[in-house]
Amino acid sequence: MAADRRGKAETLALRRRLLSNSCRLFYPEDPIKIVRGQGQYLYDEQGAEYLDCVNNVAHVGHCHPLVVQAAHEQNQVLNTNSRYLHDNIVDYAQRLSETLPEKLSVFYFLNSGSEANDLALRLARQYTGHWDVVVLDHAYHGHLSSLIDISPYKFRDLDGQKEWVHVAPLPDTYRGLYREDHPNPAGAYASEVERVVNSVQEKGRKIAAFFAESLPSVGGQIIPPAGFFQEVAEHIHRAGGVFVADEIQVGFGRVGQHFWAFQLQGEDFVPDIVTMGKSIGNGHPVACVATTQAVARAFEATGVEYFNTFGGSPVSCAVGLAVLDVLEKEQLQAHAASVGSFLTELLRQQKAKHPIIGDVRGTGLFIGVDLIKDEATRTPATEEANYVVSRMKENYILLSTDGPGRNVLKFKPPMCFSVDNARHVVAKMDAILTNMEEKVRSCETLRLQP
Repeated sequence: MAADRRGKAETLALRRRLLSNSCRLFYPEDPIKIVRGQGQYLYDEQGAEYLDCVNNVAHVGHCHPLVVQAAHEQNQVLNTNSRYLHDNIVDYAQRLSETLPEKLSVFYFLNSGSEANDLALRLARQYTGHWDVVVLDHAYHGHLSSLIDISPYKFRDLDGQKEWVHVAPLPDTYRGLYREDHPNPAGAYASEVERVVNSVQEKGRKIAAFFAESLPSVGGQIIPPAGFFQEVAEHIHRAGGVFVADEIQVGFGRVGQHFWAFQLQGEDFVPDIVTMGKSIGNGHPVACVATTQAVARAFEATGVEYFNTFGGSPVSCAVGLAVLDVLEKEQLQAHAASVGSFLTELLRQQKAKHPIIGDVRGTGLFIGVDLIKDEATRTPATEEANYVVSRMKENYILLSTDGPGRNVLKFKPPMCFSVDNARHVVAKMDAILTNMEEKVRSCETLRLQP
């Protein structure tokens, strides 16, 4: 039986029988069976069209014809491992190098963001000769055991914090320790990292790396204050560690102003290691680590080769090159800047209208809408956010939540998301919030008035 002809109920029953319950679905109470994608749209088995506002993996659009064509054409000729000479891998490395600061000049190719961050951890430890890692609170860096250990978002629900992992406060200027009224939030949050580093050293331990998403996503669509990374890098380098910028969620032009999100911090900031995934392959399993000659040479000095069976294959590199071509030809970075600015302004107009919206933050097509129960305490409106997501789905718009309180509506759509899409989404959200205000006693509950 063709998969798209099997009924949704039958597919769901098979999934429940054959897959672990830990492999969760979106909208578990009423999951959607998606059988096709095109651009910024997904289609279910009945042909219903959903506007996708969250799939940052399909970076240049679901099933972009040029990306599909590149994979198909290369698959017809050759797909083997990277131990043979092939033009695609060197062409791709060269193209990526042209987007990065000059010192990030050595590339490793892999299959997933988790693999990339795991390799970054190995590189950091080999280069520094140290073991410990500093991360930001609520961070998520991948599903491998090594990365669960450095992801507070995960390890707090599992085995807890390892002695070699050290957590610094998330630089959240809306709900964090230092807020929008602080005269120097970047310096204040960086001083918290310095305090963590000093504490580690007092215990006789040594820092190998500081890991940070350039824009923390799981943490709630956070925009670190400019200058924060520069000051953190000084503290980390002084301790003998390296700075790893995780661009897996936010790289490749999504932020609009720059190709890489770490560049929002300023031209004077360059990480020691950059990791890439998700959007790099538009749905094809591709990932990359970029680093300096010095870090790479230290890794080579072990005498142990780095080999990844599928990483850097001719097909994967053909796909990666096609994604870069589409970004350039369709000017999607500039598009993200203009459409993202338009969407942000519409959402800020909604903030002025609806008190449940506490904050609208973002850059390009990386935007968070922070829903609150109370303006003074900024208590996360978790149930209300879930309600909005559910109602948006009923209106054929796919959204989801992030943040420690699961109260931040996140926008990370395919980069072809349009001005008309933005108008449509915000109009539907406005109607849903207006309806809530008419029926709900307060922001503290969704219970209907008696």
